[in-house]
Amino acid sequence: QVQLVESGGGLVQAGGSLSLSCAASGRTFRDYAMAWFRQAPGKERKFVASISWSGGTTSYTDSVKGRFTISRDNAQNTVSLQMSSLKPEDSAVYYCAAGHTALAQQENGYIYWGQGTQVTVPS
Repeated sequence: QVQLVESGGGLVQAGGSLSLSCAASGRTFRDYAMAWFRQAPGKERKFVASISWSGGTTSYTDSVKGRFTISRDNAQNTVSLQMSSLKPEDSAVYYCAAGHTALAQQENGYIYWGQGTQVTVPS
């Protein structure tokens, strides 16, 4: 079992920056690939970014490339999402996820999920 808890969400003006963090507890964090997904009201949950077990390989959805950075610290059992140049379309609930398939971009690739944290970027 793995418990995931996101933090760092909030309201930020367009063009601003925000950093999200996900803390893991339970079974060995090092064994899992990690990802961030997001879901806006009335829309499907979408892939944002993923990172391999070692942290050496990352993947991003096209809309956030160059603006978001995913990273992990296995010693601290955390994964982060650094967001910059934020846009209103980035507004969503952001979810942290863990799984055994590296860099998966579908929900089925992940078996543990956090509760989500809200990010709001006003128009």
